[in-house]
Amino acid sequence: QVQLVESGGGSVQPGGSLRLSCEASRTSFRVNIMGWYRQAPGKQRELVAAFTRGGNINLAENAKGRFALSRDISKNILYLQMNDLKAEDTAVYYCNAESSPAITGSTATYLNYWGQGTRVTVTS
Repeated sequence: QVQLVESGGGSVQPGGSLRLSCEASRTSFRVNIMGWYRQAPGKQRELVAAFTRGGNINLAENAKGRFALSRDISKNILYLQMNDLKAEDTAVYYCNAESSPAITGSTATYLNYWGQGTRVTVTS
């Protein structure tokens, strides 16, 4: 069973910073931790920042200039540095990982995994 663990969330004032991290349990088989998503009550889960399989970065428009995505490939740890936090950033943040694909013919199927989430609250 894959187990992803996020950490680094908390409560901050507007303009503050947080650094989130995500890593797989040592008891889990290795997966590729790809990116961060967030979900606020009553809203759909949305992408914040993620690596593509080609190594590029997709960043939400409202995160540009404020958030930075990085990873330690050898340790399979993903980080999200969040600066200049705003009230609208309040949400539970989840990291996402995927397995190596199962290939049938020319079709590749990836299994997705999610952590338990870490809560970020931005309020004055």
